[in-house]
Amino acid sequence: MANDNKQKAWIIAADMGYGHQRTAYPLREIAFSGKIINANSYDGIPEKDKKFWQRTRIFYEFISRFKRIPLIGNMAFSFFNKFQIILDYYPKRDLSRPDINIRSIFSFIKRGWGKDLILRFKKNSLPIISTFFTPAFMAEEFEYPNDIYCVVCDADVARAWASLTPQNSKIKYFTPCTWARDRLKLYGINSKNIFFTGYPLPKENIGENMEILKKDLRNRIVNLDPKQNYRKLYKPLIQSYLGDLPEKSDHPLTIMFSMGGAGAQKEIGLNAVNSLKNKIKAGRLRIIIAVGTRGELTKYFADNIKGLKLDGWVHILSAKTTNEYFEKFNQALRETDVLWTKPSELSFYAGLGIPIIIAPPIGSQEDFNKKWLLHIGAGIIQENPKHTDQWFFDLLNSGNFAEIAMQGFIEIEKLGTYNIEKIIDGK
Repeated sequence: MANDNKQKAWIIAADMGYGHQRTAYPLREIAFSGKIINANSYDGIPEKDKKFWQRTRIFYEFISRFKRIPLIGNMAFSFFNKFQIILDYYPKRDLSRPDINIRSIFSFIKRGWGKDLILRFKKNSLPIISTFFTPAFMAEEFEYPNDIYCVVCDADVARAWASLTPQNSKIKYFTPCTWARDRLKLYGINSKNIFFTGYPLPKENIGENMEILKKDLRNRIVNLDPKQNYRKLYKPLIQSYLGDLPEKSDHPLTIMFSMGGAGAQKEIGLNAVNSLKNKIKAGRLRIIIAVGTRGELTKYFADNIKGLKLDGWVHILSAKTTNEYFEKFNQALRETDVLWTKPSELSFYAGLGIPIIIAPPIGSQEDFNKKWLLHIGAGIIQENPKHTDQWFFDLLNSGNFAEIAMQGFIEIEKLGTYNIEKIIDGK
């Protein structure tokens, strides 16, 4: 429930996949009227703005799915990816010069794209917090009178996240990690406008004093270290962070396979289920397949697993609305031991002490998310999904998953939502 004593803000996302909306969802308590605004689908959006956003979304989802086609799919995506590529960090140099992407974005804004949205906000000029960069640019271009914040939702970002003239911009950034923070400095953004807050993780998975997170992680470690190989070596470390572990976990060993909004990697999940079917039937683990709001993905998995007779040990997590999906997803995470996903914004959920099995990335930003996860030891690259029953249990029995879980918990800033709220409140 929203706390009315907190400073309110306009929370803006974009309905383009789940990334920007998932990033905004934990901030709903400080959203005006408890409502998150989608910049591309709000009530009353001008038809010309709506069509422009739709073309962008349709193209991205098409290219993400098209990538699966051998040879030509990869060629087409590689060409598209050149326009959103993140340059190598080293050697350090001035990257403030605007590229073709940011020039193109501002050419549309200067012609009126987004003006209607900002004029609506001006009627009650609360601080703006946007999880997508274009609404922040729109607000600045159309002279929004209050603070403008932009939440970075990847470990590293392309030049398009910084304004046309970043040195003169008043946009302030909430960054999830030091990589993103330092990259924005190379783009010419003033250090005083960059806040290292951590990614906004859901409060319902953390608790004000991390009591929920620690309780869940204690149970998770028991499942992830069945032979106690990790616990024997690192008992003092575990004790110092989590206290005593239970003798038995409060849930069965559980893998969640999370689909992106475009559903581009559904075959990976199906191959994994088929590989693990005998282990599932034996009661050694359960699978949650998180498909989101797309009915065709629910049908795809339902049709393809119904003949396996897995007796309810494979659950398809879906919902009719995005908010309902996030609510169900976050609840299911509390009894999830391993998260298998492409390295999207979900990479930061490793901070909850959930090891990430990294599916193939889609796009330059996901390449860097993958690199970041491996750098801090919070994820591991998937092996062949058709042989999941072998490599998954090798990692489990060795205690490697438990080690990865603790690495994510220790290394990643977990209180991003609370930190952002404190900044907005002026504390």
